[in-house]
Amino acid sequence: MGHGHEHAVGHAGGRHAWRLRVALALIGGFFVVELVTGLLSGSLALLSDAGHMAADVVTLAAALVATRLATRPDTTGRRTYGSYRAEVFASGFAVLVMLGMAVYITAEAIGRIGEAPELEVGPMLVVGALGLAVNLLVMRLLRAGAAESLNVKGAYMEVLADTAGSVGVIGAGILVAVTGDALWDTVIALAIGIFVVVRAVPLGRQVLAVLAQHAPSGVDPAAVAADLAAIDGVGDVHDVHLWTLTSGMNVATAHLVTEPGADDHAVLDRAQHLMRDGHGIAHATVQLEPAAHAGCDEPGRCPTPAANGD
Repeated sequence: MGHGHEHAVGHAGGRHAWRLRVALALIGGFFVVELVTGLLSGSLALLSDAGHMAADVVTLAAALVATRLATRPDTTGRRTYGSYRAEVFASGFAVLVMLGMAVYITAEAIGRIGEAPELEVGPMLVVGALGLAVNLLVMRLLRAGAAESLNVKGAYMEVLADTAGSVGVIGAGILVAVTGDALWDTVIALAIGIFVVVRAVPLGRQVLAVLAQHAPSGVDPAAVAADLAAIDGVGDVHDVHLWTLTSGMNVATAHLVTEPGADDHAVLDRAQHLMRDGHGIAHATVQLEPAAHAGCDEPGRCPTPAANGD
C-alpha cells in the first residue's frame, strides 16, 4: 500500500493581497466624499451608491483579513489544512453584504414612491463621475486576481456592483435635470438593487459549491477515475473524492487496487503526475491496495486474524 501526499505551495488569494490593500485605500477614501454629498444633495441614488461603497470597504477589509489568516501558519496542530477556507467565508460574507444592500435600496426606493424630494443635481453628477472613475480603477486592479481567487472575486463583484451604481447616479442626475422629475432617482435606485442581486447570486452558488465540497469546476470525477484506472498495473479504482479547499487549491483522495506483480512505486508516481498535470490537482492523497486487500475497509470484507495459540 502506498501513500502520495503533495502539499500545494501558496494560494491564489495571498498572491493578490496587495491589490486588495490598494483597493481598500481608494474605496475607503471616496466613500466619505460620496456619503457627505449624498446627505447634502438628498439623492437616494447617490446614497445607495455610498452604501455600496461602504459595503465595498467592509468586503475588502474582510477579504484582507481572510487572506492574512489563510497565509498564517498553524501553531495549534489542529488545523491540518491550515486556514485557507477563511477566504471562502469572506466571499460568502461579500455575497451577504451585497444582498443586504440590495434589500435596503429596494425598501428605500419603494418608500419614496409618491414623494417628490428636492435633489441637488450638480453634486450628483460630479460625485457620480468621480465615483465611476475610482471604481473603474479598482476594477482594473482586481480583475487579474478575480480570475484566480474566489476571495478576490467576491471583492471584485462588489466593486462591479458599485460601478453600476455610479453609472446609475450619473444617469439619474441627467434624467432629473432633463425632465425635472425626481422619480427617476427612485427608478434608478431600484435598477441598481436588481443588478446587485443578479451579480451576487452566481457568486453565492460558487461559494456554496466549495463549502459543500462539490467537485472543482471544470474537473470531471468520472474522467479522473477512468484515467486512474487506465494506469498500467491498476486493476480497479474506488473512493475517488475531489473538492476545492480554496481558490487555486484543489484536493483529491483515491484508492487504487493494484494488479499482482505491479510496481507500486511506478503506479504511485504515475497517479500523482496524472492528478497534477492532467487534472490540475496538486494536493492528492493516493492509497494503493493489493487485489487481495481491496474492500477491506468495508465491514465483513476483511479476514479476521487468528488469535495467538490457535
